[in-house]
Amino acid sequence: MVRDLSSMKKDAIDIFGAALSAVDPRIALRSFVTVRRNTMQVGGRRYDLSQIGHIYVVGAGKANGAMAEAVEDLLVEYITEGAITVKYGHLRKLRKIKTTEAGHPVPDQGGIAGTHKIVDLLTKANERDLVISLISGGGSALMPLPVEGISLADKRKVTDLLLKCGATIEELNAMRKHISRIKGGQMARLAFPATVVNLMLSDVIGDAVDVIASGPSVPDMSTFRDCDCIIEKYRLSEKLPRSVADHIRQGVSGTVSETPKPGDPVFDRVQNVVIANNSLAVKGAGKRARKLGYRTLVLSTSITGETREVAHVHGAIAREIHASAHPIKAPACILSGGETTVTIRGSGVGGRNQEFALTAALDIHELDRTVVLSGGTDGTDGPTDAAGAFADSTTVARAKHMGLDPHNYLNRNDSYHFFHRLGDLLITGPTHTNVMDVRIILADKVTLPPRHKDGLEETGRASEKKGVRIS
Repeated sequence: MVRDLSSMKKDAIDIFGAALSAVDPRIALRSFVTVRRNTMQVGGRRYDLSQIGHIYVVGAGKANGAMAEAVEDLLVEYITEGAITVKYGHLRKLRKIKTTEAGHPVPDQGGIAGTHKIVDLLTKANERDLVISLISGGGSALMPLPVEGISLADKRKVTDLLLKCGATIEELNAMRKHISRIKGGQMARLAFPATVVNLMLSDVIGDAVDVIASGPSVPDMSTFRDCDCIIEKYRLSEKLPRSVADHIRQGVSGTVSETPKPGDPVFDRVQNVVIANNSLAVKGAGKRARKLGYRTLVLSTSITGETREVAHVHGAIAREIHASAHPIKAPACILSGGETTVTIRGSGVGGRNQEFALTAALDIHELDRTVVLSGGTDGTDGPTDAAGAFADSTTVARAKHMGLDPHNYLNRNDSYHFFHRLGDLLITGPTHTNVMDVRIILADKVTLPPRHKDGLEETGRASEKKGVRIS
């Protein structure tokens, strides 16, 4: 069976949807947490609920509404109260857990208010109590509580500077931890001596628990010295707010206390569990791709680096499949996961997944029957309403037919408006999960077609739709 681009695009949507289903927080949480006869089992540990005074539920992240919903389904009769913070538009109907909406990726006053509610609950807990902490991607921005002397505006500026200069999530979180009163293990310090069960959806490479949402209940492996190196690396010393620069210098000199490190007794009663990650999403995608008849290969679930360079590598693999049937024969599905970074050069609108798709479009425009999809599992790519975008063998030709210059849009980092015009945005709405990105390449022909000027006779008219939605 030879597939046309329309059916391949539908397959890509199906495969991406399977990735999301595989990391549904409600299903993932229930696979790690069970409650029977006053006993809660989390992984290999058992908790006698009859011996617990109060159960408090706290946390923050894009997936926290769904996570809290699952916790209430299991423990609603035992929960005393709870407070979580989610991104605007990510509310879920909850019974005992109060939800605050806040800004992401730039923190706002909603985040400050939500974090104060969390701190109020943590300070109530004593040694007979249990704190269930729900942490998912986005938790760093959604749970802001700067140290004394640093304003929210200063914290926003730090976040904005690091995002624009292409800093990694590890670097961003190291800075966040050291100007916060709750991140970098400091939530565990606030909850001590209560028992803490910390359930996490991983949105970081390698599932480093100290990086997920800046590790509020995890020993902090980063230091003030690391923050100083980040400032030097990106030449931010003259751009940072003075309050932040002074605080980091004081930390380096030892006049400000470090965040809690491994071995600190505040972690003696903390259990950290990752309930879902990018590998699980890609595994779900691969399973669906095989059912659809594609030979499937996973490149990696730990891909980082500059988005355009990563896209060029994926484009080269697509060309190799067509030219030599390597690394696998068509019909082929190449999958990868992780999270790349974009260095902002222009003033356009987009995100790393849309920029990936636009770069890949330029690499595959001479290939036949090739589709690329790159999407964020949280349903949000950069400051846009799209999760990502599609590119295929006709993208460049269709764009030229509409008077759009792909190179110009790429140079301006304006991938959103490029794909919006073509009707090739991937729009999911809030997915209530977040485990980084999933990239899909589908190839269904093993020979290179003849070169042509723009392929207009093969492409037809561009879709009049503004995007493709996943329901």
